[in-house]
Amino acid sequence: MAFRTQRRVEFRDTDAAGIVHFSAFFPMMEAAEHEMLRSVGISVMPQGDPADAVTWPRVAANCQYRSAARFEEVLQIDVTIDRLGDSSVTYGMRFEREGQLIAEGQITAVCCRLHRDGSGGGLEKVAIPPAIRELLQGI
Repeated sequence: MAFRTQRRVEFRDTDAAGIVHFSAFFPMMEAAEHEMLRSVGISVMPQGDPADAVTWPRVAANCQYRSAARFEEVLQIDVTIDRLGDSSVTYGMRFEREGQLIAEGQITAVCCRLHRDGSGGGLEKVAIPPAIRELLQGI
């Protein structure tokens, strides 16, 4: 199963030739990931200071480009979970325009507890909490 969203290519995403610049795919992947997480009730950045709040820093990202996309085209973005580990998740991203493959990528994020103790905070890698794991398994 995949989460599907779409995004219209904006002028700022393009290079001088009017083609989506390779670097623009990474913010699109991150936005699609965040939209998918919110759709199942997972917070990307916890608010307040609950003891069980987690966040998801990236440890890897890649993208392979298959075809050009241009200003104002609408891209379909499918997000899947390629791997769900003990403390990490790898998302697969697939960009299409009217059924044509544009790009494929992956983002790997690690589940971390965010410490806000006044000493500058910090991140501590932790196991994915069971409630969040269950939500992710439903995608």
